[in-house]
Amino acid sequence: MTTSFLFLATLFLGAAVIIVPLFQRLGLGSVLGYLVAGVAIAPVLRWLGADAVQISHIAEFGVVMMLFLVGLELEPKKLWRLRVPIIGIGGAQVLVTAAAMWGLGQVFGLDWRMALALGLALALSSTAIVLQTLNEKGQMATPAGQNSFSVLLFQDIAVIPILAVLPFLAHPGGFGLAGGEGHSGSSGAGHDAGGHDASGHGAGGHGGEEAIFDLTQNLSAWGQAGVSIGVIIAIIFGGRYAIRPLFRVIARTHIRELFTAVALLIVVGIAFLMGAIGLSAALGTFIAGVVLADSEYRHELESDIEPFKGLLLGLFFITVGAQINFNTLFGEPLVIFGLLAGLVVLKAVIIFGLATVARLDLSSRFTMALLLAQGGEFAFVLFGFMIAEDVLPRELTDRFTLVVALSMLLTPMLVIFNERVLQPASQSRSNPSADDVYDEGNPVIVAGFGRMGTIIIRMLQGLGVSATVLDHDPDQIDLMRRFGHRAFYGDASRLELLESAGAGSARVLIVAIDNSDKTLEIVELARRHFPHLRIVARARERRDAMTLLKAGADEVVRETFEGAVQMSQRALEFLGTRPFAARQAAQRFETYDIALMRDWARMEEQGIGEKERIERVRQATEDLANLLVEDQKSGQGGRPEGWQGSGNADER
Repeated sequence: MTTSFLFLATLFLGAAVIIVPLFQRLGLGSVLGYLVAGVAIAPVLRWLGADAVQISHIAEFGVVMMLFLVGLELEPKKLWRLRVPIIGIGGAQVLVTAAAMWGLGQVFGLDWRMALALGLALALSSTAIVLQTLNEKGQMATPAGQNSFSVLLFQDIAVIPILAVLPFLAHPGGFGLAGGEGHSGSSGAGHDAGGHDASGHGAGGHGGEEAIFDLTQNLSAWGQAGVSIGVIIAIIFGGRYAIRPLFRVIARTHIRELFTAVALLIVVGIAFLMGAIGLSAALGTFIAGVVLADSEYRHELESDIEPFKGLLLGLFFITVGAQINFNTLFGEPLVIFGLLAGLVVLKAVIIFGLATVARLDLSSRFTMALLLAQGGEFAFVLFGFMIAEDVLPRELTDRFTLVVALSMLLTPMLVIFNERVLQPASQSRSNPSADDVYDEGNPVIVAGFGRMGTIIIRMLQGLGVSATVLDHDPDQIDLMRRFGHRAFYGDASRLELLESAGAGSARVLIVAIDNSDKTLEIVELARRHFPHLRIVARARERRDAMTLLKAGADEVVRETFEGAVQMSQRALEFLGTRPFAARQAAQRFETYDIALMRDWARMEEQGIGEKERIERVRQATEDLANLLVEDQKSGQGGRPEGWQGSGNADER
């Protein structure tokens, strides 16, 4: 058992590591790479007798995690702003697409019940592929990205009433199938007859295999509705009043793996709870993510969940590719390709039309139409449920399961066609508008909210400059938020955290952490992965400052230097120097000293010997002293009391 598991793990990871980077290098995208990797290893899986369907049950949990992360990006007020596209475009897309397919189904001789069931299943698009593509292309904040997400969110919500309606569409005489057997792995449906899957998508106990925990099986319809509403309310209030204090306690332990464990516990626990009451786990975790979107621990949650989400989503795409039944494809290629073309073209036309009604620009219309034209993973769930409830015969679901899988395989190619052909053409025909500008988030990221960070934030906010603040001290974060400042818990030396905090679009990174080693680590990380960022770093003393400059910091501020220079300036004023002259002397000294520090760092990089470096520094120091003395001798500000200089630096 252990050996076979390790072999399967090696097979999946090896295929991904070999094929995905190649496709990424060719500009074809990681999603297509994962799908092709699944196609490549499918013969080996069949030879081993491994069940890709069961593996997909586990992998689909990546979809649940992805919806949780999407929820973290949407604060309630932002979600409220999307209510029109969610209900308007999303609702219209499902209804119009289902109605069109229902009509076409009857034209081709299907019973109206079967046609309607197929239309409802095929109206849904792939949340996993679309959101992964949007994030990979950096298009989540664009009009096309926001409206595509709105449609997907409505589709995820629509799964619940669709599951409730399907039993009423059952064929009166049945199809002569054992309703509880479920869908065979050869068809590639990837789900059991009861509509269950590891992610909690599905019927949650309707028909077929019973759930281990079904909290609503003995309740009336009203009772089930009441329990569902109660659980959703509990998630909302629990996220606001229970989970945050829990994170605060865990954060004080400074045990990173414990924080990760709690983050996974929340996602897994909510998924289990939603599945136990027959609702979509993805919907539950999305709600939890929205509740925690304005939490100070949002960015840390994102960085902890992201690796698991990425790995499971990649595994999910591989299983989709591995489940494509080429025997059915080669047996009736014209029928399959005809259905595939019909599905993609019909959905693309409908979505393009709805985007036009919503007054999106031509570029966004093309992007939405091709992004959402495929079938989705929820169709696998619904097909399995339809077999169990005698809504559709198995041979029909086998055929359309293959069509949905092929449409998912086709999507990355459609995205490439959109980018390379349609977008250049559409952008040349449309005028740029304010809606085309991407929301790049805050221009400044501040790492560290201690003595220096507090002053930095106060000054920036006073000037109307928005900043994202990161700090690893939960008590400091809590104090800051009580004063009305937004801050987030997390370790800024982690690449995932910087990415989720917006380093890819920010302009300036200020590292104000009171830890020399950690500051150096952050500067090196940021310079390596975000070369566009201007980095201002805090240093304890001169040696730290030179190290940070060599590591890639654009500017370095020594925490005691500025204060010491200002103290010297005040002392000169008390000794009789005029304020302007004292300030001029302080500025001259500061400019020379910073230049001297940069010269030292540059000489070290050039390999100049220590003896020569010291000689150059001594000469520069003497030049500075002579310059300051000359200023005093000129009498511009009056000589300070007790001054005895004669113009020689050694006499100071």
